[in-house]
Amino acid sequence: MSIDRRRFLLAASALGVSSALPGTLLAAPARNEKRVDLTASAFAAALDPTTPTPTGVWSFNEQFPGPALRFRREDKVHFAFQNDLPQDSAVHWHGIRVPNAMDGVPHVTQDPVAPGDAFDYRFEFKDSGTFWYHPHQSSFEQVPRGLYGALIVEEDKPPVVDRDEVWVLSDIKLDDQRQQVEDFGRILDIANEGRLGNQVLVNGQFAGSGRKVAVRAGERLRLRLVNAASARFFRLAFEGHQARVIAYDGQGTTPHTLPADGLPLGPGMRVDLIIDCMGKPGQNFAIRDLGRPPLAPAYDLGTLAYGDERPVRNKPLSSPIALAPNRIAEPNLGKASQHVIMFQGGMRGQPVIGMVDGKPSRIQDIMAKQGLAWTMNYHAQHEHALMHEPFLHLKKGESVILRMINDTAFDHPMHLHGHFFRVLAVNGKANPRREWRDTAIMGPRQTVDVAFVADNPGEWMYHCHILDHAAGGMMGTIAVE
Repeated sequence: MSIDRRRFLLAASALGVSSALPGTLLAAPARNEKRVDLTASAFAAALDPTTPTPTGVWSFNEQFPGPALRFRREDKVHFAFQNDLPQDSAVHWHGIRVPNAMDGVPHVTQDPVAPGDAFDYRFEFKDSGTFWYHPHQSSFEQVPRGLYGALIVEEDKPPVVDRDEVWVLSDIKLDDQRQQVEDFGRILDIANEGRLGNQVLVNGQFAGSGRKVAVRAGERLRLRLVNAASARFFRLAFEGHQARVIAYDGQGTTPHTLPADGLPLGPGMRVDLIIDCMGKPGQNFAIRDLGRPPLAPAYDLGTLAYGDERPVRNKPLSSPIALAPNRIAEPNLGKASQHVIMFQGGMRGQPVIGMVDGKPSRIQDIMAKQGLAWTMNYHAQHEHALMHEPFLHLKKGESVILRMINDTAFDHPMHLHGHFFRVLAVNGKANPRREWRDTAIMGPRQTVDVAFVADNPGEWMYHCHILDHAAGGMMGTIAVE
């Protein structure tokens, strides 16, 4: 894609303001705009409450994870980002439908923010829901180092609950001194399941059966789960409790019970649950990640620990829990353009030829010489390559059906920036809920059909949210013009 054309797209998405201007000049302050300062830096965090040994991490505002930010729909916000890291960075607002110039993708929507420099992000929240923020620069390293945080946009009329809690799920890879193992970007991780940490974290603290989650008998809990891990999948189950799903990726869905075998939550994905805590005072119940044996064994995340206080109530609340829908354009399936995206590569895959920098190469040579392992429609590119061509060009307002064909031996949580999509079918079988998502899991050798309206102009990232896979070639862009 030519630089001139990219600037044109960026300028259109920024309402006529040139992308060449510094971030502080991209937009004038809006009336009643809320300012939030976000500084990315390195510091030492206490991850285990049982020991004073701190761990070096990178994060925002010297909080690990970064501060949980809460807003209301239609809030206008100015995020003043300061980069105090030793390398370039930026901030991507995962799941937020922002103007393209504010999406935080280096070499696509903005220049990377150099060490010591700043960038101003300004936008208005269109949707309520559970979202999060993280870098899109060297994300395979910066995210597992700790650069992530939850971002909540409250509903106008949220369901009645006694508590609304956010759990940011992640993992970290530690050595014997409880410091981070700095083995980011290994080809073995890129070409396989991705880099897995050896310690699971919940809100930046060691998970395990000793982690007590205090609850009161009879209370109703809203639990917002954010998977901020760079590669780990979670499958949570709550012993002795019925958890009901009310939202996927921030978008309300018809309430339904969490499956007994847990709900797969891939990297980048979120789910909102309602749990009526009807145990008795003094009881304890396990919170488990059922894992993905043998790759990831089952794991205790904590314990629901009932206090001895008098019950809040003796039976569950009867008030409704369904969320009002956000205003998302419904795709016209009868008139939708149809496109196919083929995903290939990785270890244990069949021999594949991919185009890199305009030249055909065998996947084995790509791995050995360029650190790439995956192709999308037979092309592989390095993370946010400065010169590249979008693999789809869509007209603004166009209804689109994407058929994603996973010709690999691995799961891939595919994330589209700037839009939400309906999940229509898996392996040709209709999905009865057709829920809205911004990230959908493609299982090994699986086909997934999704549909959306291309109504947000600009050039948008579309990539696997196993961040090593994205860095290894499973990353491209879709242009809406």
